[in-house]
Amino acid sequence: MRTDRAGRAPGPSHPLGRAPGGRGAPDGPTSIDRARQSLQRHPIAMRCVFRHSLVLAWAFPTDVLAPLVPRGLAVDTYRDAWGFVAVALVHTERLRPAALPARLGRDYHLTGYRIFVRYTDGSGRTRRGLHILRSDTNRRTMQHGGNLLTHYNYQLARIDFIEEDARLRVAIATPHAAADLDVVAYLDEPAGLPVGSPFSSPRDARRFAGPLPWTFDYESSTDSIVMIHARRTQWHPTPVRVEVATATFLDDPRFCGAAPVFANAFHVANVDYGWDRGVRVRLGTAGA
Repeated sequence: MRTDRAGRAPGPSHPLGRAPGGRGAPDGPTSIDRARQSLQRHPIAMRCVFRHSLVLAWAFPTDVLAPLVPRGLAVDTYRDAWGFVAVALVHTERLRPAALPARLGRDYHLTGYRIFVRYTDGSGRTRRGLHILRSDTNRRTMQHGGNLLTHYNYQLARIDFIEEDARLRVAIATPHAAADLDVVAYLDEPAGLPVGSPFSSPRDARRFAGPLPWTFDYESSTDSIVMIHARRTQWHPTPVRVEVATATFLDDPRFCGAAPVFANAFHVANVDYGWDRGVRVRLGTAGA
């Protein structure tokens, strides 16, 4: 696998798509903040088909990622040394509210940069999941609707999925090159672990294949975690060989100049997928 310093090309530095929630005590919210945060709790269950989902993960030292994880969450680590940032590149078909028939859905190209995290509720139960740093979409309807109803921080971008024989190329162009990406996946080639991957076995790598069943965010106005549960069928991610020419998000200064280590790449196709309504859980109480 050609990685060019862990699968990326040099690019300009840009801030993350959103400021992390921070670990300090919650600030006093305004009435507008309370209304916005209440609406952004993912109030509508959604359904779609993943025509393609290609997930690439890079390892960073845990102490680099810890400041980017909000209050109530912790970095999900491997061997107490590595945390992981993954980008999910998803071609969705017939995305719509769960109550609507599939024929009323729309097709979207989506990307999401996430940190693998853990959340332990007041009862001691721990869930593994993801915390969103940035999302991109090819349609304004998703940019506006997604930002109104979720914490996913959608940005408008040009996103192309190009299928040719057994190759899948995903090319993304973002404003100011903040999260440009160019990757080719060879879907018919057996793939082992990338050279230099921190994982000691494919089984270990699969635990960080993503997306995981839970997505988490912190709501400062109520000192709560918002949890979104995903549902999927026939989820059998396949490791694939990829060539990454560009991945400018990894150059962000909040990664403190740390060199990312390319860790794994997995692909699934033609999978029914959905998200339940979000659930808000105050820190220190039992989860749903």
